[in-house]
Amino acid sequence: MKMINTGKGYISVYALFGIWSVSALTSLPGLAVSPISEDLARIFPAATELEIQMLTTLPSLLIIPFILLAGYISDRMGYIRLLYIGLSLFLLSGILYFVCGNIGQLLVVSAMLGVGAGIIVPLSTALVSKFFVGEERTRQYGYVSAITNIALVVATAVTGWLADIQWRLPFLVYLLPLVSILLVPAMNRNAKRLNNSAEEHVSLQSGGTVCYKRLCKYMFYYLFITYLVMVVSINLPFLLGHYGYDSAVSGTVTSLFFLAMMLPGLFINRILALLGRNVLYWALFLIALGLLDVFLNSSMIFVVIGCIAAGFGYGMAQPYIYDRASLLASPGRVTYVMALVMVMNYVAIVVSPFVVEAVQWLFDMTGDRSPFLLNAIAAALALAALLLRKSVVSKH
Repeated sequence: MKMINTGKGYISVYALFGIWSVSALTSLPGLAVSPISEDLARIFPAATELEIQMLTTLPSLLIIPFILLAGYISDRMGYIRLLYIGLSLFLLSGILYFVCGNIGQLLVVSAMLGVGAGIIVPLSTALVSKFFVGEERTRQYGYVSAITNIALVVATAVTGWLADIQWRLPFLVYLLPLVSILLVPAMNRNAKRLNNSAEEHVSLQSGGTVCYKRLCKYMFYYLFITYLVMVVSINLPFLLGHYGYDSAVSGTVTSLFFLAMMLPGLFINRILALLGRNVLYWALFLIALGLLDVFLNSSMIFVVIGCIAAGFGYGMAQPYIYDRASLLASPGRVTYVMALVMVMNYVAIVVSPFVVEAVQWLFDMTGDRSPFLLNAIAAALALAALLLRKSVVSKH
Protein backbone atom coordinates (compact mmCIF):
# COMPACT_ATOMS: atom_id res chain seq x y z
CA MET A 1 0.00 0.00 0.00
CA LYS A 2 1.28 3.47 -0.89
CA MET A 3 2.23 5.54 2.15
CA ILE A 4 1.98 9.34 2.32
CA ASN A 5 4.73 11.43 3.91
CA THR A 6 3.34 13.72 6.62
CA GLY A 7 6.60 15.42 7.59
CA LYS A 8 6.73 13.43 10.84
CA GLY A 9 5.98 9.93 9.58
CA TYR A 10 3.75 8.16 7.09
CA ILE A 11 0.04 7.48 6.78
CA SER A 12 -1.91 5.24 4.42
CA VAL A 13 -3.62 6.58 1.34
CA TYR A 14 -6.96 5.57 2.95
CA ALA A 15 -6.33 7.93 5.85
CA LEU A 16 -5.48 10.70 3.40
CA PHE A 17 -8.65 10.07 1.40
CA GLY A 18 -10.57 10.21 4.68
CA ILE A 19 -9.17 13.67 5.45
CA TRP A 20 -9.96 14.85 1.94
CA SER A 21 -13.50 13.40 2.02
CA VAL A 22 -14.34 15.33 5.21
CA SER A 23 -13.15 18.55 3.53
CA ALA A 24 -15.38 17.91 0.52
CA LEU A 25 -18.47 17.68 2.74
CA THR A 26 -18.15 21.21 4.14
CA SER A 27 -19.35 22.85 0.92
CA LEU A 28 -22.54 20.75 0.57
CA PRO A 29 -25.08 22.10 3.12
CA GLY A 30 -27.90 23.97 1.39
CA LEU A 31 -26.87 23.04 -2.16
CA ALA A 32 -29.53 20.40 -2.70
CA VAL A 33 -32.40 22.81 -2.04
CA SER A 34 -31.36 25.62 -4.41
CA PRO A 35 -32.25 23.85 -7.70
CA ILE A 36 -35.61 22.59 -6.40
CA SER A 37 -36.93 25.74 -4.71
CA GLU A 38 -39.59 26.33 -7.35
CA ASP A 39 -40.60 22.66 -7.27
CA LEU A 40 -41.02 22.78 -3.50
CA ALA A 41 -43.43 25.69 -3.81
CA ARG A 42 -45.55 23.54 -6.13
CA ILE A 43 -45.20 20.29 -4.14
CA PHE A 44 -46.00 21.97 -0.81
CA PRO A 45 -48.47 24.73 -1.76
CA ALA A 46 -49.15 25.54 1.91
CA ALA A 47 -45.48 26.42 2.48
CA THR A 48 -44.60 30.09 2.61
CA GLU A 49 -41.77 31.63 0.60
CA LEU A 50 -39.88 32.26 3.85
CA GLU A 51 -40.08 28.57 4.83
CA ILE A 52 -38.68 27.50 1.48
CA GLN A 53 -35.88 30.05 1.72
CA MET A 54 -35.08 28.80 5.22
CA LEU A 55 -34.34 25.35 3.83
CA THR A 56 -31.26 26.91 2.25
CA THR A 57 -30.28 29.36 4.98
CA LEU A 58 -31.09 27.34 8.13
CA PRO A 59 -28.11 24.94 7.77
CA SER A 60 -25.71 27.88 7.40
CA LEU A 61 -27.18 29.65 10.42
CA LEU A 62 -26.82 26.57 12.63
CA ILE A 63 -23.35 25.77 11.31
CA ILE A 64 -21.97 28.91 12.98
CA PRO A 65 -22.73 28.10 16.65
CA PHE A 66 -21.91 24.42 16.24
CA ILE A 67 -18.54 25.21 14.68
CA LEU A 68 -17.71 27.10 17.86
CA LEU A 69 -19.16 24.38 20.09
CA ALA A 70 -17.19 21.65 18.29
CA GLY A 71 -14.00 23.66 18.60
CA TYR A 72 -14.59 24.18 22.31
CA ILE A 73 -15.32 20.56 23.22
CA SER A 74 -12.99 18.79 20.76
CA ASP A 75 -10.09 18.49 23.20
CA ARG A 76 -12.45 17.08 25.86
CA MET A 77 -14.29 14.53 23.69
CA GLY A 78 -11.52 13.62 21.28
CA TYR A 79 -11.63 14.58 17.63
CA ILE A 80 -12.34 11.04 16.34
CA ARG A 81 -15.45 10.65 18.50
CA LEU A 82 -16.61 14.14 17.57
CA LEU A 83 -16.01 13.36 13.90
CA TYR A 84 -18.19 10.25 14.15
CA ILE A 85 -21.01 12.29 15.74
CA GLY A 86 -20.88 15.04 13.10
CA LEU A 87 -20.70 12.62 10.17
CA SER A 88 -23.53 10.48 11.58
CA LEU A 89 -25.85 13.50 11.98
CA PHE A 90 -24.95 14.66 8.46
CA LEU A 91 -25.66 11.20 7.00
CA LEU A 92 -28.88 10.75 9.02
CA SER A 93 -30.22 14.06 7.71
CA GLY A 94 -29.46 12.93 4.16
CA ILE A 95 -31.48 9.76 4.72
CA LEU A 96 -34.39 11.55 6.39
CA TYR A 97 -34.76 13.99 3.49
CA PHE A 98 -36.11 11.08 1.44
CA VAL A 99 -38.99 10.39 3.84
CA CYS A 100 -40.07 13.93 4.74
CA GLY A 101 -43.71 14.54 3.90
CA ASN A 102 -44.14 18.24 4.64
CA ILE A 103 -42.20 21.49 4.85
CA GLY A 104 -41.99 21.35 8.64
CA GLN A 105 -40.19 18.01 8.54
CA LEU A 106 -37.82 19.32 5.87
CA LEU A 107 -36.95 22.27 8.12
CA VAL A 108 -36.20 19.99 11.08
CA VAL A 109 -33.95 17.81 8.94
CA SER A 110 -32.22 20.91 7.53
CA ALA A 111 -31.50 21.99 11.10
CA MET A 112 -29.97 18.57 11.80
CA LEU A 113 -27.86 18.93 8.67
CA GLY A 114 -26.55 22.27 9.93
CA VAL A 115 -25.64 20.76 13.30
CA GLY A 116 -23.75 17.86 11.71
CA ALA A 117 -21.96 20.11 9.24
CA GLY A 118 -21.07 22.59 11.98
CA ILE A 119 -19.37 19.82 13.95
CA ILE A 120 -17.22 18.58 11.05
CA VAL A 121 -16.25 21.97 9.57
CA PRO A 122 -13.47 22.80 12.07
CA LEU A 123 -12.33 19.17 12.04
CA SER A 124 -11.93 19.29 8.26
CA THR A 125 -9.01 21.68 8.62
CA ALA A 126 -7.77 20.61 12.07
CA LEU A 127 -7.20 17.06 10.77
CA VAL A 128 -4.49 18.38 8.46
CA SER A 129 -2.61 19.96 11.35
CA LYS A 130 -2.97 16.80 13.44
CA PHE A 131 -1.44 14.59 10.73
CA PHE A 132 0.99 16.87 8.86
CA VAL A 133 3.80 19.30 9.69
CA GLY A 134 6.04 21.73 7.82
CA GLU A 135 5.82 21.93 4.04
CA GLU A 136 3.64 18.81 3.92
CA ARG A 137 1.08 20.53 6.14
CA THR A 138 1.08 23.63 3.93
CA ARG A 139 0.70 21.47 0.82
CA GLN A 140 -2.24 19.58 2.32
CA TYR A 141 -3.98 22.80 3.32
CA GLY A 142 -3.71 23.79 -0.32
CA TYR A 143 -5.26 20.49 -1.37
CA VAL A 144 -8.03 20.80 1.24
CA SER A 145 -8.87 24.30 0.01
CA ALA A 146 -8.92 23.08 -3.60
CA ILE A 147 -11.07 20.05 -2.77
CA THR A 148 -13.60 22.20 -0.91
CA ASN A 149 -13.97 24.53 -3.88
CA ILE A 150 -14.08 21.83 -6.56
CA ALA A 151 -16.65 19.89 -4.51
CA LEU A 152 -18.81 23.02 -4.52
CA VAL A 153 -18.61 23.27 -8.31
CA VAL A 154 -19.27 19.57 -8.95
CA ALA A 155 -22.06 19.28 -6.36
CA THR A 156 -23.81 22.37 -7.78
CA ALA A 157 -23.77 20.84 -11.26
CA VAL A 158 -24.84 17.38 -10.06
CA THR A 159 -27.72 18.62 -7.91
CA GLY A 160 -28.99 20.72 -10.81
CA TRP A 161 -28.91 17.68 -13.09
CA LEU A 162 -30.58 15.43 -10.53
CA ALA A 163 -33.30 18.02 -9.87
CA ASP A 164 -34.39 17.73 -13.50
CA ILE A 165 -35.05 14.01 -12.96
CA GLN A 166 -36.86 13.98 -9.61
CA TRP A 167 -37.07 16.58 -6.85
CA ARG A 168 -35.74 14.33 -4.06
CA LEU A 169 -32.67 13.11 -5.95
CA PRO A 170 -30.45 16.17 -5.18
CA PHE A 171 -30.47 15.01 -1.54
CA LEU A 172 -28.29 12.08 -2.62
CA VAL A 173 -25.25 14.35 -2.16
CA TYR A 174 -25.99 14.36 1.58
CA LEU A 175 -25.26 10.61 1.70
CA LEU A 176 -21.57 11.17 0.95
CA PRO A 177 -20.63 11.21 4.67
CA LEU A 178 -20.94 7.42 4.48
CA VAL A 179 -17.62 7.40 2.61
CA SER A 180 -15.97 9.43 5.37
CA ILE A 181 -17.43 7.23 8.10
CA LEU A 182 -15.94 4.15 6.45
CA LEU A 183 -12.52 5.83 6.32
CA VAL A 184 -12.46 7.18 9.91
CA PRO A 185 -11.01 3.90 11.31
CA ALA A 186 -8.07 4.25 8.91
CA MET A 187 -7.50 7.81 10.12
CA ASN A 188 -7.65 6.67 13.74
CA ARG A 189 -5.16 3.82 13.22
CA ASN A 190 -2.71 6.04 11.38
CA ALA A 191 -3.00 8.84 13.95
CA LYS A 192 -1.93 6.45 16.69
CA ARG A 193 1.13 5.43 14.68
CA LEU A 194 2.43 8.95 14.24
CA ASN A 195 4.82 10.44 16.73
CA ASN A 196 2.79 13.33 18.14
CA SER A 197 5.80 14.70 19.97
CA ALA A 198 7.20 15.80 16.62
CA GLU A 199 4.26 18.08 15.93
CA GLU A 200 5.28 21.62 15.06
CA HIS A 201 3.70 24.69 16.63
CA VAL A 202 4.66 28.21 17.50
CA SER A 203 6.07 29.30 20.84
CA LEU A 204 3.27 30.65 22.99
CA GLN A 205 3.33 32.82 26.06
CA SER A 206 3.91 30.97 29.30
CA GLY A 207 0.72 29.33 30.49
CA GLY A 208 -1.18 30.05 27.27
CA THR A 209 -2.40 27.73 24.56
CA VAL A 210 -3.54 30.15 21.84
CA CYS A 211 -1.82 33.25 20.41
CA TYR A 212 -5.03 35.30 20.18
CA LYS A 213 -3.43 38.55 19.01
CA ARG A 214 -2.15 37.08 15.75
CA LEU A 215 -5.14 34.77 15.40
CA CYS A 216 -7.58 37.71 15.42
CA LYS A 217 -5.69 39.28 12.53
CA TYR A 218 -6.07 36.16 10.40
CA MET A 219 -9.72 35.80 11.41
CA PHE A 220 -10.58 39.37 10.43
CA TYR A 221 -8.66 39.08 7.16
CA TYR A 222 -10.51 35.86 6.28
CA LEU A 223 -13.86 37.44 7.16
CA PHE A 224 -13.04 40.48 5.05
CA ILE A 225 -11.89 38.72 1.87
CA THR A 226 -14.80 36.28 2.04
CA TYR A 227 -17.17 39.23 2.27
CA LEU A 228 -15.43 40.85 -0.72
CA VAL A 229 -15.74 37.89 -3.08
CA MET A 230 -19.26 36.93 -2.00
CA VAL A 231 -20.40 39.74 -4.29
CA VAL A 232 -19.63 37.42 -7.22
CA SER A 233 -21.89 34.65 -5.94
CA ILE A 234 -24.69 36.99 -4.89
CA ASN A 235 -24.71 39.80 -7.44
CA LEU A 236 -23.20 38.32 -10.61
CA PRO A 237 -26.44 36.58 -11.75
CA PHE A 238 -28.33 39.89 -11.51
CA LEU A 239 -25.57 41.76 -13.35
CA LEU A 240 -25.41 39.23 -16.18
CA GLY A 241 -29.21 39.19 -16.35
CA HIS A 242 -29.08 42.96 -16.80
CA TYR A 243 -26.68 42.39 -19.71
CA GLY A 244 -29.16 39.93 -21.28
CA TYR A 245 -27.56 36.61 -20.32
CA ASP A 246 -29.59 33.71 -18.90
CA SER A 247 -29.02 31.76 -15.70
CA ALA A 248 -27.02 29.05 -17.50
CA VAL A 249 -24.38 31.63 -18.47
CA SER A 250 -24.20 33.09 -14.96
CA GLY A 251 -23.89 29.55 -13.57
CA THR A 252 -20.98 28.84 -15.91
CA VAL A 253 -19.16 32.04 -14.96
CA THR A 254 -19.71 31.37 -11.27
CA SER A 255 -18.29 27.87 -11.75
CA LEU A 256 -15.19 29.40 -13.35
CA PHE A 257 -14.91 31.68 -10.33
CA PHE A 258 -14.90 28.69 -7.96
CA LEU A 259 -12.47 26.81 -10.19
CA ALA A 260 -10.14 29.82 -9.97
CA MET A 261 -10.39 29.54 -6.18
CA MET A 262 -9.34 25.92 -6.44
CA LEU A 263 -6.23 26.32 -8.59
CA PRO A 264 -3.84 28.03 -6.13
CA GLY A 265 -4.37 25.28 -3.59
CA LEU A 266 -2.87 22.73 -5.95
CA PHE A 267 0.52 24.46 -5.93
CA ILE A 268 0.39 26.63 -2.81
CA ASN A 269 3.98 25.81 -1.81
CA ARG A 270 5.27 27.18 -5.12
CA ILE A 271 3.20 30.33 -4.67
CA LEU A 272 4.58 30.81 -1.17
CA ALA A 273 8.11 30.20 -2.39
CA LEU A 274 7.60 33.02 -4.89
CA LEU A 275 5.58 35.47 -2.79
CA GLY A 276 6.33 34.49 0.80
CA ARG A 277 4.30 36.42 3.36
CA ASN A 278 3.39 38.94 0.66
CA VAL A 279 0.76 36.45 -0.53
CA LEU A 280 -1.92 38.26 1.51
CA TYR A 281 -1.11 41.58 -0.19
CA TRP A 282 -1.23 39.99 -3.64
CA ALA A 283 -4.52 38.33 -2.76
CA LEU A 284 -6.13 41.68 -1.96
CA PHE A 285 -4.63 43.19 -5.12
CA LEU A 286 -6.10 40.46 -7.35
CA ILE A 287 -9.50 40.69 -5.64
CA ALA A 288 -9.60 44.48 -6.06
CA LEU A 289 -8.44 44.24 -9.68
CA GLY A 290 -10.91 41.50 -10.54
CA LEU A 291 -13.94 43.23 -9.01
CA LEU A 292 -13.00 46.53 -10.64
CA ASP A 293 -12.72 44.74 -13.98
CA VAL A 294 -16.25 43.34 -13.60
CA PHE A 295 -17.54 46.82 -12.75
CA LEU A 296 -15.87 48.55 -15.70
CA ASN A 297 -16.66 46.06 -18.47
CA SER A 298 -19.85 44.60 -19.86
CA SER A 299 -17.99 42.33 -22.30
CA MET A 300 -18.31 38.70 -21.21
CA ILE A 301 -14.63 37.94 -21.71
CA PHE A 302 -13.61 40.73 -19.31
CA VAL A 303 -16.27 39.72 -16.78
CA VAL A 304 -14.87 36.18 -16.83
CA ILE A 305 -11.29 37.46 -16.44
CA GLY A 306 -12.34 39.63 -13.51
CA CYS A 307 -14.09 36.76 -11.75
CA ILE A 308 -11.11 34.48 -12.32
CA ALA A 309 -8.70 37.10 -10.92
CA ALA A 310 -10.83 37.61 -7.80
CA GLY A 311 -11.24 33.86 -7.30
CA PHE A 312 -7.52 33.22 -7.75
CA GLY A 313 -6.66 35.90 -5.20
CA TYR A 314 -9.03 34.38 -2.66
CA GLY A 315 -7.73 30.90 -3.42
CA MET A 316 -4.16 32.01 -2.64
CA ALA A 317 -5.07 33.47 0.74
CA GLN A 318 -7.37 30.70 2.01
CA PRO A 319 -4.85 27.83 2.48
CA TYR A 320 -2.20 30.26 3.73
CA ILE A 321 -4.57 31.47 6.47
CA TYR A 322 -5.40 27.89 7.45
CA ASP A 323 -1.72 27.00 7.64
CA ARG A 324 -0.63 30.04 9.67
CA ALA A 325 -3.60 29.86 12.05
CA SER A 326 -2.96 26.19 12.80
CA LEU A 327 0.45 27.16 14.22
CA LEU A 328 -0.99 29.63 16.69
CA ALA A 329 -2.10 27.00 19.19
CA SER A 330 -0.71 24.07 21.11
CA PRO A 331 -1.57 20.70 19.51
CA GLY A 332 -4.55 20.08 21.78
CA ARG A 333 -6.19 23.40 20.86
CA VAL A 334 -5.81 23.28 17.07
CA THR A 335 -9.44 22.29 16.45
CA TYR A 336 -10.60 25.20 18.62
CA VAL A 337 -8.42 27.65 16.69
CA MET A 338 -9.56 26.31 13.32
CA ALA A 339 -13.17 26.60 14.51
CA LEU A 340 -12.65 30.30 15.17
CA VAL A 341 -11.12 30.76 11.73
CA MET A 342 -13.68 28.70 9.83
CA VAL A 343 -16.65 30.41 11.46
CA MET A 344 -15.53 33.66 9.81
CA ASN A 345 -16.34 32.14 6.41
CA TYR A 346 -19.93 31.38 7.39
CA VAL A 347 -20.43 34.69 9.17
CA ALA A 348 -19.35 36.47 5.98
CA ILE A 349 -21.75 34.36 3.89
CA VAL A 350 -24.69 35.21 6.17
CA VAL A 351 -24.03 38.95 6.58
CA SER A 352 -22.71 39.83 3.10
CA PRO A 353 -26.08 40.58 1.46
CA PHE A 354 -27.08 42.88 4.31
CA VAL A 355 -23.73 44.69 4.43
CA VAL A 356 -23.68 45.25 0.67
CA GLU A 357 -27.21 46.67 0.76
CA ALA A 358 -26.34 48.90 3.73
CA VAL A 359 -23.21 50.26 2.03
CA GLN A 360 -25.16 50.96 -1.17
CA TRP A 361 -27.75 52.85 0.85
CA LEU A 362 -25.02 54.76 2.74
CA PHE A 363 -23.38 55.99 -0.46
CA ASP A 364 -26.69 56.36 -2.31
CA MET A 365 -25.63 53.94 -5.05
CA THR A 366 -27.98 51.73 -7.03
CA GLY A 367 -27.69 49.25 -9.87
CA ASP A 368 -26.27 45.77 -10.23
CA ARG A 369 -22.72 47.03 -10.90
CA SER A 370 -22.27 49.21 -7.82
CA PRO A 371 -21.54 46.35 -5.34
CA PHE A 372 -18.52 45.35 -7.45
CA LEU A 373 -17.18 48.91 -7.36
CA LEU A 374 -17.77 49.30 -3.62
CA ASN A 375 -16.02 46.01 -2.80
CA ALA A 376 -13.15 46.80 -5.18
CA ILE A 377 -12.64 50.13 -3.38
CA ALA A 378 -12.81 48.38 0.01
CA ALA A 379 -10.17 45.87 -1.10
CA ALA A 380 -7.93 48.63 -2.46
CA LEU A 381 -8.22 50.67 0.74
CA ALA A 382 -7.44 47.62 2.88
CA LEU A 383 -4.40 46.85 0.72
CA ALA A 384 -3.16 50.44 1.02
CA ALA A 385 -3.63 50.33 4.81
CA LEU A 386 -1.70 47.06 5.12
CA LEU A 387 1.15 48.31 2.92
CA LEU A 388 1.34 51.54 4.91
CA ARG A 389 1.46 49.63 8.17
CA LYS A 390 4.16 47.35 6.79
CA SER A 391 6.21 50.38 5.74
CA VAL A 392 5.88 52.00 9.17
CA VAL A 393 6.79 48.77 10.99
CA SER A 394 9.85 48.17 8.76
CA LYS A 395 11.17 51.67 9.51
CA HIS A 396 11.10 50.94 13.22
